[in-house]
Amino acid sequence: MSYNQDFTMRVTVIGTGYVGTVTGVCLAYLGHRVTCVDTDESKVARLRAGDIPIYEPYLDRLLPLAQANGGVDFTTELASAVAESDVIFIAVGTPPLPSGEANLIYLEAAARSVGASMDGTRYRVVVNKSTVPVGCGNLVEALVSEGIRERHPENHVKVGFGVASNPEFLREGSAIYDSLFPDRIVLGAQDSQTIRVLRELYRPLVEQKFTPPDFSPRPAWMKTVPVVTTSLTSAEMIKYAANAFLAMKIGFSNEIANICEKVGADAPEVMTGIGLDSRIGLSFLNSGIGWGGSCFGKDVQSLLHIAGEYGYQARLLEASLAVNRLQRQLVIQKLQDKLYILKGRTIALLGLAFKPNTDDLRDAPSLQIAERLLQMGARVRAHDPIAMHACRQQHPNLNISYCDDPMVMFEKADAVVLVTEWPEYRNLDLGEIVRRMARPVMVDGRNLFDPETARKAGFDYTGIGRASRNPERRETKSEPADKADERVAVSKI
Repeated sequence: MSYNQDFTMRVTVIGTGYVGTVTGVCLAYLGHRVTCVDTDESKVARLRAGDIPIYEPYLDRLLPLAQANGGVDFTTELASAVAESDVIFIAVGTPPLPSGEANLIYLEAAARSVGASMDGTRYRVVVNKSTVPVGCGNLVEALVSEGIRERHPENHVKVGFGVASNPEFLREGSAIYDSLFPDRIVLGAQDSQTIRVLRELYRPLVEQKFTPPDFSPRPAWMKTVPVVTTSLTSAEMIKYAANAFLAMKIGFSNEIANICEKVGADAPEVMTGIGLDSRIGLSFLNSGIGWGGSCFGKDVQSLLHIAGEYGYQARLLEASLAVNRLQRQLVIQKLQDKLYILKGRTIALLGLAFKPNTDDLRDAPSLQIAERLLQMGARVRAHDPIAMHACRQQHPNLNISYCDDPMVMFEKADAVVLVTEWPEYRNLDLGEIVRRMARPVMVDGRNLFDPETARKAGFDYTGIGRASRNPERRETKSEPADKADERVAVSKI
């Protein structure tokens, strides 16, 4: 048995996107009885049949395990689910408006509906799992109260509830691992009863009192999970601050990489050298064509909007967005440096999703690169192990050629751009690709390939912040083999 029956609670999750679906399935795996609610009837029907609409590694394998443990249902009926629940998670989308402000229409509708579904039989906790602007905890409390008054206009029934902020820190592609073995759990609330309920909900995670699935083993070092309890406002700010810092860290890496190209330094070596400083760390220092996805851009813009409401100009956040935009244009500049004229050229894109192990195309660099190339008269081909179907559906007017076989994509191509660092691309036969191409130009947008290996295969290679030649490295080849191996191993962390 993967769970302790003493931990079992009734949980409702509103929204079956990435966050809602993963959260619901993982809580059910831990032994809680979960009901996931969505207004999209077709999505609910697919989930009931075990067909998961999103791509997340191992989620299809975790779902039947979750059904066998606590159990998870999928429905469009919110009222009955809320009435039976101890904890209700709101995990709906908060997409950005043109102003950068978060669109709260789905959050507001969910909160009102939750209130209208409550009775006085038990104390319930309503949890903001969506990334929301600072102050939304108070907004949700007010809207839930409005919903309660609509259901009980005479005010004879006392309905007890608390509101909490419990931000998620899931990475697409490793969301199950991040859910079961989180770095921390942040609980923001105004009252101790709400915190007690959530501590009980998360006790299996905090104490790691569950048997992990074989496809996501527990790290050997993990014994317990830290719990950070804060005010509602601080918890909401923690989510924005974390994503803004990571976005700035990537932007800093890219700025340094661009300077490295000018002076002849090698950005991956530089990032390894600074990342081994414990104050900095190695994560999120990979230079490339910038971040994408649904979180960083939206959250930085929302934080900028919040700062602007208080008359503060957050210049570091503004710079992070600007650097990311320019980094995508850098690919076009590098292609122009190699091919001069892009009109009539055939460009092959390796990867479409904004990162590996997902089919998510939100704010994906590939789309902006493809659109700009098409505007300049180039012909664009693309391959992605997972995201091509989603791209066809979501962007039917994007006039690119999809290739199921990447080797076919390279036939008579003038250049290849590595956009998404899927692990399987490492195993491509570079020599065979060169033989198939009309011009063997490679722009490695994620520094996936070793430059010297690519050049030996015949590529005219350029990466992001990679030194075109490094005579100092050639002069140090006499170092002991064990030290050389150690240096290479560190550089790949």
